[in-house]
Amino acid sequence: MAEGEDVLQFLDLETRKGQTDIAVLQLPYELTTSYGSGTASGPKACVKASAQVELYDPLYGDDLPGDLILSTPLPWIGTAGTLRGQLDEMVDFAKQYTDGSLFPLFLGGEHGILPPILEALKSHPSLTGDLSKLTVVQIDAHADLRSELDGEIFSHACAASRSIDMGIGRLLQVGIRAFSKEEFECIETNEHITTFFARDTQHPCTGAQHWTAWIDMLRAIDGPVHLTIDIDGLDGSLVPSTGTPVPGGLQFWQAVETIEALFSNPHAEVISADVNEIVPQENTPLTEFTAAMLATKIIGGHCYSRKMGFWKTYPQNVNFDENATQSTFFSTWTEG
Repeated sequence: MAEGEDVLQFLDLETRKGQTDIAVLQLPYELTTSYGSGTASGPKACVKASAQVELYDPLYGDDLPGDLILSTPLPWIGTAGTLRGQLDEMVDFAKQYTDGSLFPLFLGGEHGILPPILEALKSHPSLTGDLSKLTVVQIDAHADLRSELDGEIFSHACAASRSIDMGIGRLLQVGIRAFSKEEFECIETNEHITTFFARDTQHPCTGAQHWTAWIDMLRAIDGPVHLTIDIDGLDGSLVPSTGTPVPGGLQFWQAVETIEALFSNPHAEVISADVNEIVPQENTPLTEFTAAMLATKIIGGHCYSRKMGFWKTYPQNVNFDENATQSTFFSTWTEG
């Protein structure tokens, strides 16, 4: 960040004194994009666009963030000379916000941010190091279940696959409409994965029944959840500047319904979320504004869950020592 440059705050809110309840965390990470580029500039563009988002949330029933304290810390900056080194740096950054004392919302950046977020979440009190307790809910155009892409196992196209390797309990996907044969076979055979394809949920005649089944599944989740939204999961007309826009995706209100179904489930503990693959758009802010709207809806959902007593706040880890907890998880990753 250049000297003298203003620090943008999500929703253009004034910073309040006190312990943070919600942290909007920028991860401008972009090392493996395979088509369009620009995701490194996405988080800042999303925060800037959020200044134009209305604060009133109908589910919460009030202006956001109510009496909660929302902060927008300085963005993560990758300094390591290798991809895996930067993933480990991301773990160290994210770990400051995964002790359960607040709700972290990550803005990306390419979808490769997901595995380091999950590694950081191991320290969350609801997981106690065991990712098998975690359900990952994924809105995406792509399955992200490739074993590798262009020789890189930590490509953004492998984010869900690496998450499965890391031991998450369940992966629930919706909006999927671009996938390889390898990925389709993985979906068909892996008992941890449930996928709702866009060709089914968006079908003009039978889509409603498939969509209802998706919402019912979200309402039946029990336990910790991480929500990951690749904005290309929405139809390309809504996010034309994302890394790989794909036609035939979710409508905006379907994404909203997904978010609200999760946060209004009294048995689902949504401990974190991310919105990724944001790319600033020339001539119109549509893409980053759509991302800002989704991020704001997530904040609204979290405020609602607190209001209803669904959220459990854990004491802040005041003994956290950033220098003593440097991750080597990805640097020492061995395949198989």
